[in-house]
Amino acid sequence: MSSPEEAKLELFLQWLQVNGAQFRGCKIKYCDFNKGFGVYSSNESPEDGVLLVVPLNLAITPMRVLQDPLIGAECRAMFEEGEVDDRFLMILFLTVERLRNNSSWKPYLDMLPTTFGNPLWFTDDELLELRGTTLYRATELRKKDLLSVFKDKVKDLVKKLLVLDGDSESEVCFEDFLWANSIFWSRALNLPLPHSYVFPQIQEDQDTTYPVDKNSEMSTSHSCSGEPINENDRKRFEAHGNDNEVNGMTSTSKQGETVWVEGLLPGIDFCNHDLKAVATWEVDGTGLVTEVPLSMYLISALQTPLPVEKEISISYGNKGNEVHYPGEAIQNISFSDFKGQLLVAQNAAMRCLLPKNLLDHGFFPTGSSNNKANNTCEADRICGFSWSGYRTTPSYLNKLVFPEDFMTALRTIAMQEDEVSKVSSLLEELVGSEGERQPSKTEIRTAVWETCGDSGGLQLLVDLLQKKMMDLEESSGTEDCDAELLENACISGSPEQHTSMEANDLARHKLMSRNRWSSIVYRRGQKELTRLFLKEAEHALQLSLSEGN
Repeated sequence: MSSPEEAKLELFLQWLQVNGAQFRGCKIKYCDFNKGFGVYSSNESPEDGVLLVVPLNLAITPMRVLQDPLIGAECRAMFEEGEVDDRFLMILFLTVERLRNNSSWKPYLDMLPTTFGNPLWFTDDELLELRGTTLYRATELRKKDLLSVFKDKVKDLVKKLLVLDGDSESEVCFEDFLWANSIFWSRALNLPLPHSYVFPQIQEDQDTTYPVDKNSEMSTSHSCSGEPINENDRKRFEAHGNDNEVNGMTSTSKQGETVWVEGLLPGIDFCNHDLKAVATWEVDGTGLVTEVPLSMYLISALQTPLPVEKEISISYGNKGNEVHYPGEAIQNISFSDFKGQLLVAQNAAMRCLLPKNLLDHGFFPTGSSNNKANNTCEADRICGFSWSGYRTTPSYLNKLVFPEDFMTALRTIAMQEDEVSKVSSLLEELVGSEGERQPSKTEIRTAVWETCGDSGGLQLLVDLLQKKMMDLEESSGTEDCDAELLENACISGSPEQHTSMEANDLARHKLMSRNRWSSIVYRRGQKELTRLFLKEAEHALQLSLSEGN
């Protein structure tokens, strides 16, 4: 007898094939309880590298939601009024389809996870393990926001739509909406769609259907609403799409005819994440690559054929550690209005992401250094500092790991009263007392640098990092405390770990949930990064003071 996972997978594969998907060099299979399903290479190794082809008609996009016969009209009204964005449309669609008794998306939805490892799903006790991290506060704010959206826009609307669908008994709860939100944010891809597909012309036949198999119960075919996406919708989609371009993604459409749209694509979205991706996804608008017009395909990124049973991963992007100066604190510093104007004029960054690989180019590298990257950074900053030659170029310039846009903000915020006057005088000399023109970003940055140097900004940075470390350690202790907890941890619900331990070992270990274990791993990593970047900042401050900068 097949397992529940195998039964769900079999129905899903049938559903994909009925709707035109083609597996050409891969397969979906169940991995384990923690990992769920994944995509793996099969015995066939296609010469063109195309592993999977999925028609765009299976994509869950804002356009599909606006044309849906059940929820399209309600969504269109909210969307045209600017009450919701395109992401909300897809999350609402997932919420409704999950609750519908006769959803044609059921084979796909049944394959999706029902629990998540992100902090929005943590219990109160598990979330407390993150106190002191930026993630803790961000989770609190995000959950509060989602609860507000659910109460104000989702709950009554979903109930109304279910009644229209003939279901007056089902109740929608916050967990349904939270599930849909988590599905979207964990699986959505940036899809480079042909402009003609995103904004179709008015069809002569108002009852045009999506080109999928209408004779099967598994088909996702719905009759379109008959209302074309209007000009306001087009402008809003294009404005949003321009912010979502993905490096390296290409489309068979001509330049200027591609619109980047977020969406879910069943099949391809079962690829797990890896920064060293094995495959990428692309659109075939004309069918020249896959012989399936208007399709998305998964293509190998390797130069050699994939080994059999190799997991096929895609990259969802890198993540970093964040340090920021609290924006609300600007109002409490001296000369806040003047400094605020300078910050805007310089395009200064009030926050910055600090990935660990930045340390490879610092005073205390943790890995191999990239001299080319260092030289580029140094050249950019020297160009920005050349003016009267009052200050010499710092000897530590090519070792400073903190982004210049962030350092610019810190120098400006840390200015003392006499430095504010000097910067004003320098800029007045440059543009004239009558203000014949506005100083450029480079000129303002140079004036601030020549007046202040680095020491004030670096001292502020040291203070910020020390405060961050104090917040991290206040509730959970030091890195060593976390290391000890992890060393003695036994994750509940992990049969692999239990079977690898002797009975007496289990007695010595502390049982904890996977979410709590993940929280401790995360906060320990935050403490490590904060310690390493604080060490860099303190050393740079010492050099700055010794050189008179």
